[in-house]
Amino acid sequence: MMNIYGRKLLLITVISLALGTTACYAAENVQKTDSATAVSNARQEAQIWTTYALSPYLRANTLSVSVAAGKATLTGHVAEDVHKELAGEIAAGVTGIDKVDNQIVVDADHKAKPDAGKRSYGEVIDDASITAAVKSKLLWSKHTEGMDTKVVTNSGKVQLTGTVASEQAKQQAEKLAKNTEGVRSVANLLEVTERSSTDADTGSVIADSWITTKVKSTYMYSSNVASSDISVTTNAGVVTLTGKVESGVEQALAVELAQNIRGVKSVLSDKLTF
Repeated sequence: MMNIYGRKLLLITVISLALGTTACYAAENVQKTDSATAVSNARQEAQIWTTYALSPYLRANTLSVSVAAGKATLTGHVAEDVHKELAGEIAAGVTGIDKVDNQIVVDADHKAKPDAGKRSYGEVIDDASITAAVKSKLLWSKHTEGMDTKVVTNSGKVQLTGTVASEQAKQQAEKLAKNTEGVRSVANLLEVTERSSTDADTGSVIADSWITTKVKSTYMYSSNVASSDISVTTNAGVVTLTGKVESGVEQALAVELAQNIRGVKSVLSDKLTF
């Protein structure tokens, strides 16, 4: 009799242990699943919010995003219907978002309260992009080659400091900065210091592919040239421009910008029409 009870007790113990182990395993899996879901939700929320912050149409609005199980809920205020639609389309375009509950309120009188003395995340990114574009254009230009320049941008206002070899280089630096997308104003604090012509690397050969890339990039960074409508090819330092521009002014600027790139010998623009 004791043996029967003993076997039953042993069986019950084994079953209890098995059920306990299964329960623990299941709880652990649930915990892992919940953790992965939370991370996914947070990632999607961050992606949507960052896109709002970078958008010039949405960054000034008070918008909030929450994501749960593939559903994005949008709240806040905007001034126009088109901005509400844009916010919804951005959220719907994020991988993993299956449904968008757009509760954003359209209020024509809505104005976001500025944070005194602080730039928004989008404005910081814009300023960093402007600084990079201006630095690149100065680096590529034959007129500003070798200059020691510092570029700082705050809310679209560019400040140039450092030294240049001539008054022409100083004016060219300012012109390149002013013609950069997003620039509102330029404070040219560059100082002219005489520099020996032997300091410049005039003997280096610039590859045609490098010239073509830099001309295209200069157009892309410039506010008054439609880069997508202009084709650029280079052969032995001679740049050929083809395509369409809006006016003679844009045509002249496209030619001037190309001529300023290091290594360019001449620019052919007879195929650049308007």
